[in-house]
Amino acid sequence: MRLTLYTDYALRTLVYLGLRSDRRVSIRDVATANRISENHLVKVVHQLGRGGFIETTRGKGGGLRLARAPETIRIGDVVRFTEEDMALVACFQGAEGGGCVLANACRLQSLLGEALGAFLAVLDRHTLADLLAQPNRESMAERLGLAGAAPQELAAGGAATA
Repeated sequence: MRLTLYTDYALRTLVYLGLRSDRRVSIRDVATANRISENHLVKVVHQLGRGGFIETTRGKGGGLRLARAPETIRIGDVVRFTEEDMALVACFQGAEGGGCVLANACRLQSLLGEALGAFLAVLDRHTLADLLAQPNRESMAERLGLAGAAPQELAAGGAATA
């Protein structure tokens, strides 16, 4: 199984915002730090806003920030929200939907469904706060070009305020 770039960008955006919870940031800031397309990120940010993961404010003094504390953002929820199709193989669509002719007669669908459930269960046990925890926090900030920008925030864990 491979998650889409869309989900990857969503998770990277949330990590960046978690590291910069002391201020609003621009889409350009996130895109530049992660070396990803600003145009693609606009769509991701819009959806994360619709899902209540981030707040977006336009205009002077605007920008992006987490809408909730990192401890309340489960990684599994983000993946479910951003992945359009969790069907691992054609049989998940059934024979009627152009899927596998063996659908409903083969145990593969059940086996893969169980595996997908286990995968998501692991992600549900972890939050954005887990990703932002020490000892990796400073290393992530440094790689994103944020080292030294807000040392008190990096040490404190940076919970967002709404």
